[in-house]
Amino acid sequence: MEDTYKTIAGSSEGLYKEKGSKFLAFAYHVENEEEVKLRLGELRKKYYDARHHCYAYSLGAKRTATRMNDDGEPSGTGGKPIYGQLLSVDVTDVLVVVVRYFGGVLLGTSGLANAYKTAAREALEAATVEERTVDDLYEVKFKYEQMNDVMKIVKDYGLTLKKQLFEMECSIEFAVRQGNSERVRKAFENLRTVSIEMI
Repeated sequence: MEDTYKTIAGSSEGLYKEKGSKFLAFAYHVENEEEVKLRLGELRKKYYDARHHCYAYSLGAKRTATRMNDDGEPSGTGGKPIYGQLLSVDVTDVLVVVVRYFGGVLLGTSGLANAYKTAAREALEAATVEERTVDDLYEVKFKYEQMNDVMKIVKDYGLTLKKQLFEMECSIEFAVRQGNSERVRKAFENLRTVSIEMI
């Protein structure tokens, strides 16, 4: 089962020039559509005098949300070539925006598509690509006297605790890589009077 995916760390930039037109490319790590809107808004404000802001993004380990936008360029010449670069670098949770300043010479549809593709590639090549795991999130509830048993499983599997509450009735929330999810769940289910459920 595939429980890893690639994304970029932070943000990066690229630049491509063709017949006087300038294509400024920006790649960002994004986790949701609100962040996409925020980044687009910032660029539109900063480069308000640019002719076009074409972009593409993909979200989720399995690319559950994707979008391409030509922003007034001929259909398929802006967003699609940018998205093609996301696929060729094989990253997700990434937004690439290419801001175009028109240089007075028409590039034709193939020239445009090539310019957007090249600018997007420049930005992605400047980025740091990292591999991340697809995690499941669980909550475990248990009595205080079972603390040692519960914490032994946490330690044995190297679980990342997100939240913890230690009183008479205790609970922890943790993330576990999908590939280990079933084994960890069974380990907790084997403890008496401990309840585990996926969040």
